[in-house]
Amino acid sequence: MHLRHFTKQNWQPFRRRPLAEISGAVGDLGTFLPILIALTVNKSISLPSTLVYSGIWNILTGLFFGIPLPVQPMKAIAAVSIAGKYNAGEVAAAGLFVAACIFLFSVTGALNWFSRIVPIPVVKGIQVGAGLSLVVSAGSTLKSSLSWIQPSWADNYIWMIAAFVGLVVTNVYRRVPYGLWVFFLGLVLAFIRLAVSEDEHASLPGFRFWRPWITLPSLLDWKSGILDAGIGQIPLTTLNSVIAVVHLAADLLPDIQTPTVTEIGLSVAAMNLIGIWFGSMPVCHGSGGLAAQYRFGARSGASVVFLGLVKVVVGLLFGNTIVDLLAKFPVALLSVMVIAAGLELASVGESLNTASAWDLGRHGRRSGLAGAVSAVSLNDAERKKRWTVMIVTVGVLVAFKNDGLGFVAGMLCHWTYGIPALVDKVRARFSHGRVRLPTDA
Repeated sequence: MHLRHFTKQNWQPFRRRPLAEISGAVGDLGTFLPILIALTVNKSISLPSTLVYSGIWNILTGLFFGIPLPVQPMKAIAAVSIAGKYNAGEVAAAGLFVAACIFLFSVTGALNWFSRIVPIPVVKGIQVGAGLSLVVSAGSTLKSSLSWIQPSWADNYIWMIAAFVGLVVTNVYRRVPYGLWVFFLGLVLAFIRLAVSEDEHASLPGFRFWRPWITLPSLLDWKSGILDAGIGQIPLTTLNSVIAVVHLAADLLPDIQTPTVTEIGLSVAAMNLIGIWFGSMPVCHGSGGLAAQYRFGARSGASVVFLGLVKVVVGLLFGNTIVDLLAKFPVALLSVMVIAAGLELASVGESLNTASAWDLGRHGRRSGLAGAVSAVSLNDAERKKRWTVMIVTVGVLVAFKNDGLGFVAGMLCHWTYGIPALVDKVRARFSHGRVRLPTDA
């Protein structure tokens, strides 16, 4: 019955707006493709295994959750792996360690407890900070790799400006499937660049069936993978890929039943505990990917089901032969897509001081709808407090490029506001407990 409900929920939006749903499906490729290509070139992962398994996870999450939930790379692990040229065993060890931790947090209820104690401004700060980090990262990539005529006629500032103008226009006319058109344009340019390339080692895609292989990390792989990459990924996955994505889904899609924190946690754990053994890239559900797919038109799980089917077919039939093609995809177009995703994610900070679906859900379980609305009505002092906590979280996260540090800073700021009430409580307790000597009549 549950699956039937979500199947209907997926099919109706897709039937009404098929191009928008397909456009939304490619919205997250701006972050997915560059990391996929870099890890494949380093031989840190298997490209066909990553496409096949991430496609399967796209299909399953789309069917069971009914929302455009992304399947993204674990970015902290990816960053360390790319910089350090990690082998497949080290990447697998890092991903498996994170998956085991998230599974443990999910089954013990630690994720639910964590989501209850983390205040809304800190969650919003993580989302806004992650969005701004995407924008800054994309801007840095554009500045370092492009000029007015370089690196090629199909990838330069002119194409970037054209893509950005298209983004601004489609921000007004949102029925235009911007993501779909940009992706197809990029593929055409990539084909042309590859066809005329003078690199004798580069070749067009050809049929090569998927041949899965097993990845077994060694003891040294476990040590370096866990200590150098896995530990740093845990707060990012917990905050941005589990808790923040549940909040964001409630904000963006208030009319759709939002997955629980435990369901998302178990999904992240299952994807990696199965796929990584076969060379798949460590993946998660990121709030940035959800924002990107929503921005480009996705409103149901049908969009990611479509994306998953394409990934599975490409992974099964073409394997590593598409690496050269993906490497020629214009950076200008990918980076503008990343900027759009970052801006969409950062925009959720606008609802900080208004009653969101998550706020109503938290309070409504105890006091009903009227009580829930009343519970999240904020005075000026509370609004300023929430804004300050969010800005501290955002500032530290962006400055140090670390979700964990942003989270700690935001929580410390939140707790600091509670010091006066704590002092008053201690004073009251001591005054009530003071011994009074009897007086003579």
